[in-house]
Amino acid sequence: QEQPQMRNAQFFDSCKNLKIYFVVNILCPSKKTANFYWCIHRLNLKTNVNGFDKALITQTNTKVGSIIVYDGERKRTYNVTPQVFNSFPKGHPFSNKRWDTCAVIGNGGIIANSSCGKRINSADFVIRCNLPPLTNGYEKDVGTKTNLVTANPTIFLNKYGALTGRRRPLMEKLSSYGSSLLLLPAFSFGMNTAVCMRALYTLQDFQAAIQPVFFNPDYLYKLSLFWRSQGLKEGRLSTGVIMTSLALELCDNVHLYGFWPFGVHPYKLKNLTNHYYDDMKPNTNFHSMPSEFNTLLQLHKQGVLRLHLGDCERSTY
Repeated sequence: QEQPQMRNAQFFDSCKNLKIYFVVNILCPSKKTANFYWCIHRLNLKTNVNGFDKALITQTNTKVGSIIVYDGERKRTYNVTPQVFNSFPKGHPFSNKRWDTCAVIGNGGIIANSSCGKRINSADFVIRCNLPPLTNGYEKDVGTKTNLVTANPTIFLNKYGALTGRRRPLMEKLSSYGSSLLLLPAFSFGMNTAVCMRALYTLQDFQAAIQPVFFNPDYLYKLSLFWRSQGLKEGRLSTGVIMTSLALELCDNVHLYGFWPFGVHPYKLKNLTNHYYDDMKPNTNFHSMPSEFNTLLQLHKQGVLRLHLGDCERSTY
């Protein structure tokens, strides 16, 4: 007679196989996305943070009178007034669309002299971080196409006088990003709110092509908890990891460029600047770039995303 333990083991194996079948064939039916790790990771992001619907504040998910809780200062709140509510997009900023190929561009020095511009421009959706320069010779390496770009409020504070004076220099800077979305963390810290609102009003006053939108702090908080559950325990997620997480929900194939937190090139063994445009060092009190990169590398090995570390013309990854 068959032992109960053996029957139980067979039962659990059957459940495991059924789960794999469900995830791969029901949730990820297309040939391009039939990768178990990719499907599981996307399912976990969708279940725990739901960036597709919640990453940005809209009039649908944040009503007049709502109390916004800051993700960086959990005791700080903000009451949504009719005036602020009217600044939120009415519809879904992503048009309920999922893209085939997305490129997330980090600003690491590794992308300098990479000749990746054409490949980046060929992506269906291109995400850039913290208003990086795209002209003056950088086009060949980083491309020019931009669908979404983030802005750290410290850029407005340090480079544009907190937008309390002349605002045309900022408008000239933003013109290189065309009609992309400008993603602002207005409700992460109290110091961000006023300057982000001034940025929004500036764009409206100048009738800019670029479209300002706000990060949803509830999404950022839940995303931080998600990555903590995956073993990434640091003070605060970098913009690169946040945008990579969002891209994994929006896109079937995610390619990363400019992500390398070390001072020596992995193939050419030459010294690298911190950014492709300057050598300003990161704030290590907030971010742990090597730990984040290790997480991204594991996702690369599993086929969840693709890290590009070499010269694109030579097809080196």
